[in-house]
Amino acid sequence: MKRIQKGNVPKSFDVAVCINLLLVTSQEDISRMPWVQSRPRVKLTIKLVSSLVSLPYPGINAGSTSGLIVFKYTESRKAIARCGYDYYSDRQQGRNYDIEVVKRGLWSHKAYSSSSILEIYLSVAGAACFQGSIIEWCKDHRRHHRYVDTDQDPYSINKGFWHAHMGWLLWKQTSKRNEVDVSDLQSNPIAAWQDRNFSTIAILAGLVFPTIVAGIFWGDWKGGLVYAGILRIFFFQQATFCVNSLAHWLGSQPFDDTHSPRDHIFTALVTFGEGYHNFHHEFPFDYRNGIKWHQYDPSKWMIFTWEKLGLASQLKRFSSIAIKKGEFKQKQKQLEILRTTIDWGTPISQLPQFTPDEFSVAIRNGEKFLVIEGVVYDVQSFIDAHPGGTKAINSCVGKNATRAFNGGIYFHSNAARNLLDDFRIGTLVSDVPENRFKEDEKAVEIS
Repeated sequence: MKRIQKGNVPKSFDVAVCINLLLVTSQEDISRMPWVQSRPRVKLTIKLVSSLVSLPYPGINAGSTSGLIVFKYTESRKAIARCGYDYYSDRQQGRNYDIEVVKRGLWSHKAYSSSSILEIYLSVAGAACFQGSIIEWCKDHRRHHRYVDTDQDPYSINKGFWHAHMGWLLWKQTSKRNEVDVSDLQSNPIAAWQDRNFSTIAILAGLVFPTIVAGIFWGDWKGGLVYAGILRIFFFQQATFCVNSLAHWLGSQPFDDTHSPRDHIFTALVTFGEGYHNFHHEFPFDYRNGIKWHQYDPSKWMIFTWEKLGLASQLKRFSSIAIKKGEFKQKQKQLEILRTTIDWGTPISQLPQFTPDEFSVAIRNGEKFLVIEGVVYDVQSFIDAHPGGTKAINSCVGKNATRAFNGGIYFHSNAARNLLDDFRIGTLVSDVPENRFKEDEKAVEIS
């Protein structure tokens, strides 16, 4: 691959950069343009064309966050410095606001309170993601929670994986959307200010600022625009979209399976901690997403740090009892489903009854019956397979083997007790003489 340096960048790359500016522009901002309002297909065409034109370049530049592939295009010193900046801007602007802090934090679910300084920072840094204003983003998110998996869910997984991932942005919604209450956000002066000035803030914070930083400190103006700006926005938008798609498609449901949200470590890694989505939908105002110490949830740790620094307060947590109840009920539900798939044999209450005389006649006729806790078992097919040998089991044929089974000869395992279900044929209406064992527990006599 030809090394890309200053003066050696293909013109098509510049074209892709320009078109990516359209790609990362929010749907709401495009819709506000007068010439787009009169042309309903223009918005879709712009997004489709920009996606196709930019396809070769994300494949080349996908390492902008980790810094592994950036070295191919810039001098090592610049690459190292810019990668550090990229990671900072990615985490602070790209994910921390848009998924973790907004959704679980100040605005969507009121999971904690913050100082005005932190609120202003998050509103500006969040705009750099180009995912809509606080009010617009939270409106969709609250609608998603209220109408999850229905036609009113803006990114319902029931309409397909790709619809939930990006299709809901590209295709016009056919059903009329029910309104959700965001009056608390509209009355918030910081959220209202950000909504009024979203386009300006987004361009300055998301594109101009990283370009200036990379240009002044490392002389790499184009790298600041492309890596810390456009590609950061593109790839972390995809990470955000994975919360709508992957987090409703891959993983387990430890708290509830009524709806589609799921938990999975892979989703957590892809979305910077948003992989425990089943928990979030069950306990939405909890500021945590991964509640266990080993679960990857960077925003949980950051919000906790802000609290220690006095920038955040009133961190909300669901009670551990409520969480454990959710886990217990879901496990109980799953166990009941498992129980229905198991052949437990004929219920004891439906088995035929043997009188002592009928039991004795069966034994004299050569049947291999024995009794354990009032239930008659036919062990003919199991004698040769008995792990303790044929002598031990034959010594109990025609007798009450309850004591022998429960420790007189051997205290049998749960597996042995479950195996008995396959051999039960009836119940005894009155007990037969129970075996009495000698001290050496080897010989058996009838009392």
